[in-house]
Amino acid sequence: MPKLKVDFHTHTSDDPKDYIDFSAEQLISRAAERGLDALAITNHDVITFNRELEGYADERGLLLLPGVELTLSDKHVVVVNPDFREAESYRSLDDLAGIRNDRNLVIAPHPFYPGSRCLRSSLEPHIDSFDAVEFSFFYSRLINPNKKAVQAAGHHGKPLVGSSDCHNIWQVGYTYSVVEAEKTIPSIIAAVKEGRVEVATTPLSMRAMFRVGVNWVLGDKLKVHLRI
Repeated sequence: MPKLKVDFHTHTSDDPKDYIDFSAEQLISRAAERGLDALAITNHDVITFNRELEGYADERGLLLLPGVELTLSDKHVVVVNPDFREAESYRSLDDLAGIRNDRNLVIAPHPFYPGSRCLRSSLEPHIDSFDAVEFSFFYSRLINPNKKAVQAAGHHGKPLVGSSDCHNIWQVGYTYSVVEAEKTIPSIIAAVKEGRVEVATTPLSMRAMFRVGVNWVLGDKLKVHLRI
């Protein structure tokens, strides 16, 4: 069985909530350059997926997975290959039980990071509605909010998936998932649910963490369209 490099959590300029300065096509091209095999674009509360993008990815040897980062009960949840096309239909974490099925992946993104949209104490009561817990790229050897995610995944028997949560295009390839699966959406989803997935990751330097933090404050909080 092949081992595929997959990023389940990324963003593009189509995101209505965050300032992103690169297009879906640019993200796909960068992912292909970095050697990824599959990619999910998971913009906030909107699905960025169509046949043109799927074909653009395929031409570059990349499998594009539909995805979305939902806001449920003011918390973020990643859904890969959702059955729905209108994210506004779902508002509460209690909706997860109806969203999750054998054809999709429900992932807890950056669950113990300090942001108000992170699940934190909301993860435990809804853990049975998640297929996997995310190990996020934003950490260093000295600072690592993923430690609690690793503990929670182990305690509840949930697989860990690595993701870039890409808001800056250079983030692609720092953290991703290695999935033992055929290069199809059903095979990748089944493999993660069965635990045939590992995290491949490189810690950021403190300088890189600072860079990400500054860009987040500038773009997402102050709405200044500038990247450093």
